[in-house]
Amino acid sequence: MSLPPVSRRAFGALSALSAVAACTSGAWAYAPGAAARRVTIAVGGQAVLYHLPLTIAGRLGFFQAEGLDVTVLDYPGGALALRAVQDGVAQVCSGAYEHTLRQQSRGHDYRAFVVQGRAPQQALGVSLRAVPSYRGPSDLRGRRIGVSALGSSTQVMASMLLARAGVDVHTVSFVGVGTGLAALAALRTGRIHALCHADPIMALLEQRGEVRLVGDLRTLQATQEVFGGAMPASCLVAPQSFLHQEPVVAQALVNGIVHALKWLQTAAPADLVKAVPASYLLGDRAVYLAAFNRVRETFSPNGLMPEDGPATALRALAQSYPGMSGTRASLARTFTDDLTRKARQKFGV
Repeated sequence: MSLPPVSRRAFGALSALSAVAACTSGAWAYAPGAAARRVTIAVGGQAVLYHLPLTIAGRLGFFQAEGLDVTVLDYPGGALALRAVQDGVAQVCSGAYEHTLRQQSRGHDYRAFVVQGRAPQQALGVSLRAVPSYRGPSDLRGRRIGVSALGSSTQVMASMLLARAGVDVHTVSFVGVGTGLAALAALRTGRIHALCHADPIMALLEQRGEVRLVGDLRTLQATQEVFGGAMPASCLVAPQSFLHQEPVVAQALVNGIVHALKWLQTAAPADLVKAVPASYLLGDRAVYLAAFNRVRETFSPNGLMPEDGPATALRALAQSYPGMSGTRASLARTFTDDLTRKARQKFGV
């Protein structure tokens, strides 16, 4: 039984004068008057900065320009978004790269085909109200830690940070709290004692003095220090069968994301605020922009997989998920840069 989406956000259909991508002698051409190709992307918490390239590609018409009619289904967390793809509700997932590794260990062939982020962009914060006497990681034993959804990248990152601090993840309870206002409410009402999430949620809690950060993976330097290499994060992920059967759609999606990544390299604060829905700001424009400026370097400049990214991600997973340590992963089968290379030529990045 498939999971119903929490909300739908259609980016709109292409007009009659727009075009559909077509492969002609290795170049991507567009046929005037052709109908837009429809594709559905599932995402876990689109409002967080983690998925900003996807939002920009849709809001600024970059997908439309590639001949696509994209519908985004927004779920409380990445694991639920991935389930939507598995259930056939969506064709593509915007989610963490490590999903491909975990799926491969279960015998499923999923691939990341364009990278949006090269750092987790997440932080773990302890509620100052719920745990006022916090002294160190050991104080989290027996506590409830909020994550976007069970099995999502927020739980994976929280597990990695706890394992690194010497805390057995089996001594804590993970609670799915969604994103946005729901995640904030879970912490403020005491439903959870700590929260691992992305910005602007963590930035807002930090700015208002509601949490004490005990783990921060929102910069390239922090990611390098914790994982010893680049950590690919948000990607477009799909079954290999989709990439094989819909190469034109897949290329068009990558073109839209690479265009968005290029736009983000030089976007002014005013441009960004105009581009995203007002609800994404969580009522504080200044905090949102400050959070964006901090994580801006972590967005991929070109959509390519970092050379050491897959190995770093597998090594990190094995630290907190012992079952992955014995996995003979075929890292080359968890991603492809072929479509991104073509998009880079088109957009000059």
